Amino acid sequence: KEINEIMKDIMKGHELYIRFFTLGPSNSMFSVPCIQLTDSSYVSHSEKLLYRPGYEEFVRQGKDAKFFKFVHSEGELDERNISKNIDKRRVYIDTEEGIVYSMNTQYGGNTLGLKKLAMRLAIHRSSKEGWLTEHMFVMGVHGPNNRVSYFTGAFPSLCGKTSTSMVEGETIVGDDIAYLRKKDDRVYAVNVERGMFGIIMGVNSKDDPLIWKRLHSPEETIISNILVTPNKGVHWIGKDGEVPEKGINHSGEWFKGKKDDNGNEITPSHRNARFTISLDTLNNVDPKLDAPEGCLVSGMIYGGRDSDTWAPIVQSFDWTHGIINKASSLESETTAATLGQEGVRKFNLMSNLDFISIPLGRYIQNNLDFGNSLENPPLLFSVNYFLKDKDGNFLNEKTDKYVWLKWTELRAHNEIDALKTPIGYIPKYEDLKKLFKEVLNRDYTEEAYNKQFMIRIPELLAKIERIENVYKTKVPDTPEILFTNLAEEKERLNKAKEEFGEYITPDKWQ
Repeated sequence: KEINEIMKDIMKGHELYIRFFTLGPSNSMFSVPCIQLTDSSYVSHSEKLLYRPGYEEFVRQGKDAKFFKFVHSEGELDERNISKNIDKRRVYIDTEEGIVYSMNTQYGGNTLGLKKLAMRLAIHRSSKEGWLTEHMFVMGVHGPNNRVSYFTGAFPSLCGKTSTSMVEGETIVGDDIAYLRKKDDRVYAVNVERGMFGIIMGVNSKDDPLIWKRLHSPEETIISNILVTPNKGVHWIGKDGEVPEKGINHSGEWFKGKKDDNGNEITPSHRNARFTISLDTLNNVDPKLDAPEGCLVSGMIYGGRDSDTWAPIVQSFDWTHGIINKASSLESETTAATLGQEGVRKFNLMSNLDFISIPLGRYIQNNLDFGNSLENPPLLFSVNYFLKDKDGNFLNEKTDKYVWLKWTELRAHNEIDALKTPIGYIPKYEDLKKLFKEVLNRDYTEEAYNKQFMIRIPELLAKIERIENVYKTKVPDTPEILFTNLAEEKERLNKAKEEFGEYITPDKWQ
């Protein structure tokens, strides 16, 4: 009833865009046709860059097509073309019928229906059909003899997801959402999209050379919520060069030192300012971007922002250990940019917590069943780029991830050995020393290795307690195997503590 009341005549006097798209490549077992109705040129244009055309997919699937439907309206606009009736701002998601209504909103997350709104529909659908919808990048990691191995990766916001998928020397299939299906006892993944809707804050020529180059090339690009200067230049937080004195941004007329109603200084661009591009305009796009069969998955990576617990890269013992002790135990520390308070640990199941549209226990069980039905499932890894020493200094360089990726690729082909610890397999020093020299032309000291890959038993035990508490108090349908696996890891850690002490260097596992 409320939907009908709010939506009645909401587009009166507006232009209606009717767009047909497909999630996943066309003519594929992954293809999900979609129809978008919107009165926003921004939504229509953005989705043109982000998704594959879908009309032919509707024709291919015919009357049996199981498609998603999205209806969006900005509603009545004010003199700045901003949605007026915010008291009637709504988003309705009907997972059974596969339809989403969003109204009186212009925020990308609530208007670009095929992105995270469609993800909620797909999680519900895939849980019934035996495949996975994950908040993951898909990338090609290049190994010896021109070999390319494909990895997926799940990271919460501001934890290195896009920067990992865009590592120089590797190739990107997608940076955000993946569908995973089984075929011939193997796992294949596709990028649901074919564009990038990225946060532009902090993008600069030094830290993000590939994105920087693309944003300064003559290709179609949409940038939103940035500062436009009087001479029609643009600026965003962290961009190369001096901050302009004035311009137009999300607050209207802007100048240095401008404050909001609460006395807080207004930044030149919004912290959630975005750029939208098609992936096929990137120099490092992978040839399998639109491959109907998808990419054969060699490994899956789970990473968070963690200053004192997880080592930089660890391989799980097996699929169950990876899904429970890595993916389902994922936490990320907040930054000042996210919540205004740094260092608060936030639980984020598989980096997908905000989008899971089924009971969490069922979601975990679906993941367990998916891999355990295979004779040789992909390897699972945890990564952590944010480990610090006791003085608060980072123990890793930003580029160290280049090496961790190469190590995972070699492990996926069983071409490199590892040390077995209570929390999984860690790299051997001599292998990393060689990789750092080959990949980064950097010397890698044993002192750095020992600090990075030390097993920190008090912190690891405290983490298990936190994770157990989350599932005991907030997830009533938690699979019992989760508590069993956490208890087994706790037992392994306590046994190691008795033998070697609370902080154990890698040489003890030789």
